[in-house]
Amino acid sequence: MSLSDGDIAFALDLFADLGSLSHRKMFGGMCLYHEGTVFALQSSNGQLYLKTKDPEAHFGHVTEQFHSMPYYAMPDDMLDDPAAACAEAHKALNVLNA
Repeated sequence: MSLSDGDIAFALDLFADLGSLSHRKMFGGMCLYHEGTVFALQSSNGQLYLKTKDPEAHFGHVTEQFHSMPYYAMPDDMLDDPAAACAEAHKALNVLNA
């Protein structure tokens, strides 16, 4: 199974307020980049994961981890709130780019 064009469009729209975004399809899913830094991935089933070592700091609790990688599932309520999703992505990017 691989991502549909609709899944990709949803993710890009959710994070549109971040500005300069790019993506790369891989292994049926994709990685999302902001100015060259990977900050999220979308699995082949459409689930979005934010790259972080501290999911509790972003989501208030630990969510599903993508395999053993430092990516954690974004809660459903955040997927309905682009402002909240972008705020957490900004926090993650600040740590990733430090």
